[in-house]
Amino acid sequence: MILKTTMRQLKSILQITISSLVILISSSSLLQSQNVRLGIDVLMSDEISIVQNKQIALFTNQSGINVKGVPTAEILSKDSRVDLRKIFVPEHGYYTTIPAGEPVANDSIFGTPIVSLYGSLKIPNKKVLTDIDAVVVDIQDIGVRSYTYISSLLYLIQGCAENNVEVIVLDRPNPLGGLVVDGNLPENKFKSFVSLVPTTYIHGCTIGELAMMINGELWTENKKQCNVTVVTMEGWERWMAWDDTGLMWIPTSPHVPTANSVRGIATLGTIGELGVISIGIGTTSPFGYIGSPFLKLDNMRVDYEGIYLQHTYYRPFYGMYSGKDVEGYYLKFNLSNHLKPYTTGLLILRELVKNNPTLLSDNNLKSQSKDMFNKVTGTDKILNAIRTNLPEEMIVTLASEGMIDFLKIRQKYLLY
Repeated sequence: MILKTTMRQLKSILQITISSLVILISSSSLLQSQNVRLGIDVLMSDEISIVQNKQIALFTNQSGINVKGVPTAEILSKDSRVDLRKIFVPEHGYYTTIPAGEPVANDSIFGTPIVSLYGSLKIPNKKVLTDIDAVVVDIQDIGVRSYTYISSLLYLIQGCAENNVEVIVLDRPNPLGGLVVDGNLPENKFKSFVSLVPTTYIHGCTIGELAMMINGELWTENKKQCNVTVVTMEGWERWMAWDDTGLMWIPTSPHVPTANSVRGIATLGTIGELGVISIGIGTTSPFGYIGSPFLKLDNMRVDYEGIYLQHTYYRPFYGMYSGKDVEGYYLKFNLSNHLKPYTTGLLILRELVKNNPTLLSDNNLKSQSKDMFNKVTGTDKILNAIRTNLPEEMIVTLASEGMIDFLKIRQKYLLY
């Protein structure tokens, strides 16, 4: 009887201890998210004077929100202290619903005109900047060079420099964290809108740091500078991935609905350009799968730093292999500041080619797909190396060309 009573008491104590730990962990996570204040939050509470008495334009989309989830476009349009004249939007439009590559039309929201910077106009000109003193930037980048928001940022800085307009960046976290840097620098002959900013493929910078770098290093085509001000975050540290911030994620484009899909696009985005392998587009986890009904997957390496390939079958609702069961892998990510998503993706591709020698043959690979892969990677050396089955060490070397030079430049502009 005494033993039973003691066991019940121990069980109760254990349940109370576990409950206390859960509460403590939840409180810690909540406290951490409350401690991360975005640029827009700092602007409205502490730095509003830098936009007062100025005619303002805003470069944003629905991903530009404060910590409570209120869109920056709404905040600025309704605040009597701010004279918001127009809103600039990039690829995918304000609500990020327009598919990749499709032009974005002009529109309006919150009573403010929307001017597209992804159509016939990509560089803001005198006509759209004539009544503007400063352009405020609040948009969620994903930390990947080929994601075109930073290309639009470069063109925005170029247009503002040409027309003597100030740029004010409301800073936001890099969802991959500020310590993960991976990839080669793009070669000049492969420069395009998906490799316009000459960083490594994974740059490890916030959008504010990139704006300062673009301006400071004269990366614009006109080699002119403008006045760039960054309203820095409070509470964000470089080791933090998005999951560590406690902030809500708003889809930044149609196939980036979650923070996990950011890690996916950083790993598989280049492979998707080849058009011969499914990367989960058309599933509920875009960039979360890789596979094909026609691949041999014997002896595939599945374990990488921060990434594990879990063998599975999946069925896309649209896109490649729509309605078919596809054998492949689900990408399981572990939070790691040692993650090398770009290089890992290339090594996964090499494994697939090693098991399927004709995968990237001229018969399978369209010229346009080959060109696009070379544009996003910024070189033709990597594709040639993978197609000719060069050693893994060679792929790793090619995938890091120019990184040391970039890290030296990057160091000058780090704000956190």
